[in-house]
Amino acid sequence: MSLTVRDAALELFRAHGMTTVFGNPGSTELPMLQDFPDDFTYVLGLQEAVVVGMADGFAQATGRPALVNLHTAPGVGNAVGALVNAAANRTPLVVTAGQQVRPMMTLEAMLANPRASELPRPTVKYSAEPPRAQDVVATLARAIHLATTPPTGPVFVSIPMDDWDVELTGDDLEVAQRASRRRVTAPLAPTGLEAWVAALDGASAPALVVGGEIDSGGGFDDAVALAERLGCAVYGPPADGRVGFPESHPQFRGALPMAIAPVSQTLAAHDVVLVLGTAVFRYYPYVPGGFLPEGTTLLHVTSDPDEAARAPMGDALVASPVAVVRALLDQVAPSSRVPAGSAPSAAAARASAVPGTLTAEAVFDVVGSVWPADGVVVDESPSNRGALHARRPVSRPSTSFFTTSGGLGFGLPAAVGVALADRSRPVLAAIGDGSMQYAIQALASAAMLGVPVTVLVLENREYAILKWFAARENTPKAPGLDLPPVDFGALAAGYGVPAESVSTAEELRAALERGRDGDGPRLIAVPVGRAAS
Repeated sequence: MSLTVRDAALELFRAHGMTTVFGNPGSTELPMLQDFPDDFTYVLGLQEAVVVGMADGFAQATGRPALVNLHTAPGVGNAVGALVNAAANRTPLVVTAGQQVRPMMTLEAMLANPRASELPRPTVKYSAEPPRAQDVVATLARAIHLATTPPTGPVFVSIPMDDWDVELTGDDLEVAQRASRRRVTAPLAPTGLEAWVAALDGASAPALVVGGEIDSGGGFDDAVALAERLGCAVYGPPADGRVGFPESHPQFRGALPMAIAPVSQTLAAHDVVLVLGTAVFRYYPYVPGGFLPEGTTLLHVTSDPDEAARAPMGDALVASPVAVVRALLDQVAPSSRVPAGSAPSAAAARASAVPGTLTAEAVFDVVGSVWPADGVVVDESPSNRGALHARRPVSRPSTSFFTTSGGLGFGLPAAVGVALADRSRPVLAAIGDGSMQYAIQALASAAMLGVPVTVLVLENREYAILKWFAARENTPKAPGLDLPPVDFGALAAGYGVPAESVSTAEELRAALERGRDGDGPRLIAVPVGRAAS
């Protein structure tokens, strides 16, 4: 009996539910894709950042690893920025790329990548090129297990194009077949929580900081139960890709500020702070000060040993944050404490100082009234993120996606991937006009797939967040912060996506309702201006 490397690899992918392939094919990838099986789906992206971004959204929405296929070194190079995002998001992606045939690799023939495993290495957990064709399946299996065990994240395998038709026999066949049957689990069960339980029970004003790993791990409702049992205040982290606690809950106190001194000042109201499933902390910009108030104890739970090790303060436990939440629920005493602080409130929307435009606050007032609570919002309008969450607080699990890295180009393709993963709920991509240009080819994929995604482009013709930073960092006359006018309706039409432009709240409401109730992609462009002072 024998199997080709291709057939054995397909069985491995099937065993892990990885039958959707996100790719942009090149000549070095065609041998992998030949005789593409009927039970697999190929999702075409017209640029590699789009390919990885769609896979990122899809994997996050499904909770399963996604398979990506890129074109040798140039394709991997195009995708590196998106891999930075996926790594920060802890998205389990198995990224493959073609390589020149083995007899021509040492010649560095065209499309050979002489340092294939080195190119993506800083952005992935594992990067390899199998030493023999017979090792391809075992290498892919190792990559899958590493991608899906904590801390989850992208991995990379370079595969020479002549490996796929090699016949596996004997011991090599047995290794490949066993690879498809293996499972690796890492529950990271918590131990030694007694001192933490005592600290929480004895606290006068405890607080939770609930990160995105709680949402991705299925612990959204458990975090609510723990907070209510403790009677504590709850904060979001300064920056995270997902929301782990309902922002509409009366115990929610908003997201922590992003700088060192303001975080410390915010936490001064609390004597015990338990940080769950996020870093301590993602600071930016640099505002020096004490990291933690005197007399405040910080406890940190993460599945990432490196994240635990690099935190500047507090005791850390490397374990599943969701498992810790559930264990604490069984051990902490119920409390009648009144949580410190007050819930954040949205300021009244003011008129725009730019005639004929809406403010971002007015735009998201409409979004909050139209977009359903169980619908998804993927956000990449950095200067307007606060307005979005104030106007449409997240109240359900797995309904909010952002890039943890702060890099642009994630939002639009990720929204397409999320919509592909679950067509039963509408997806809104709230994207700034600057962010739209990073991976706009995702519109073509949305049209080809017919996914229910509404793209809301907020047009301010500037990198507004950079202007804020320029003022904050005292860097006057920085160039490149204003954008040229772009006809997004024409661009969308060119990619096959229906589009309209709106300028009033009533027009926006009607357009969003059409997107919400439709079964395919739609783009809405809305000019936004500054609020009048």
